[in-house]
Amino acid sequence: MTDQLSLTAAFVLGFLGGGHCVGMCGGIMSALSIGSGAPPRSFKSMSILLGYNFGRIFSYTLIGFLMGWLGWFVGGFSKETSVALRVFAGIMLVGMGFYLAGWWTGITILERLGHKLWRKIQPAASSMLPVSSPVKAIGVGAIWGWLPCGLIYSTLIWAAASNSAVESASLMLAFGLGTLPVLFLTGLLAQQMRTLLQSKLFRSAAGVLVILFGLWTIPGPHQMWAMMKLDFSGNHHQMHGSGHTATADHKIHTH
Repeated sequence: MTDQLSLTAAFVLGFLGGGHCVGMCGGIMSALSIGSGAPPRSFKSMSILLGYNFGRIFSYTLIGFLMGWLGWFVGGFSKETSVALRVFAGIMLVGMGFYLAGWWTGITILERLGHKLWRKIQPAASSMLPVSSPVKAIGVGAIWGWLPCGLIYSTLIWAAASNSAVESASLMLAFGLGTLPVLFLTGLLAQQMRTLLQSKLFRSAAGVLVILFGLWTIPGPHQMWAMMKLDFSGNHHQMHGSGHTATADHKIHTH
């Protein structure tokens, strides 16, 4: 099972990426509020915003499950590939921290790679606008959850390093819930939240924290050695056990 610390870290990562989320999804959140035709803080308006976010977080969880299965498949080849995946995940988070702080934009390469897929599915979301019901909002959110985003991609790689589809899905669920307060409030208080979350101070602080988390994710030399040693010991134990089995079989055969 995913430990509490990892789930908390995923939630905090989603919350810290709020400023980036506002830039990526803030427009659709405002459009949902206005397009519903309901007053900004009415029950209908809030239910539509919640429906959109439910669909979006569902997509994150689904993608996390698929990526976790892939991580399990890749990491299962050897301990070396599992460690390499975790190192790569940490590096991606460090790069994301620099991007959130506005110090480096190289992470946008990932977003450009996802645009080909997005161009194929984005018209389906656009055809549902304007959104007039929570059910329709869930559909829009489920499609919008596939929007190319460096923050999501970085978190997905980190989640996939857990080498478990269920754990990866749980981490992405926690990440999505972390983004919920920011995007929900953006839908209600669009301009005020956008000004706060995209301020230089907030972005720099969020970037530094994500960088620190990325560095914490990367296993140190002692951790790597311990993991390699554990793998060697496991293989040695398996070979030793096989030897006993072979000897026993031989005795049975000779009798």
